[in-house]
Amino acid sequence: MGVGEVYAGWGQVLTVAMMAVALGFDAFSLGVGIGMRGIRLLHVLQMSLLIAVFHVVMPLLGLFTGEYVGHLLGRVAGAAAGGLLVLLGGHMVVNSFRSGDEEEARAIDHRKLWGMLLISLSVSIDSFSVGVSLGMFVSNVPLTVLAFGAAGGLMAIGGLLLGRRASRKLGSFGEALGGAILLGFGLLFIF
Repeated sequence: MGVGEVYAGWGQVLTVAMMAVALGFDAFSLGVGIGMRGIRLLHVLQMSLLIAVFHVVMPLLGLFTGEYVGHLLGRVAGAAAGGLLVLLGGHMVVNSFRSGDEEEARAIDHRKLWGMLLISLSVSIDSFSVGVSLGMFVSNVPLTVLAFGAAGGLMAIGGLLLGRRASRKLGSFGEALGGAILLGFGLLFIF
């Protein structure tokens, strides 16, 4: 193995690591917003594991789907994910200003399996687009998508725990702030 091959190998590792962290920032930001709403440690673990799984599955789906379909669906899926986050964030902001115990069954509940699945999917949509081009420049696809999953899961844990800690100090204002973060993040997805 020549020196050039070693540098090329490390360049690829660095590229994959940077992509994994970049994809994980979505999970981190979303985690802060949800954590500010209040979340149990069990739900932190469950949601982080789901995000990690989606960060592995979505790039693989993108890889197998192909470039044409990825461009076509990437825009629609990104807008749908953004819309979901806007609705969730807006609902959180409105609920933070309401007094009394009202039924929150209409909202996406991050404590229920379907809510966790929808949130995990919405934060992992961009991994699909990355997966479309993954086969063109990565030689070890399984290791790459596992790196994406690990980064997404770990950054989700960090965001959820940070938001959870901040919510204890901020009270009901924390839910409004968390909702505003999700609302802004959803708008970024859409636009």
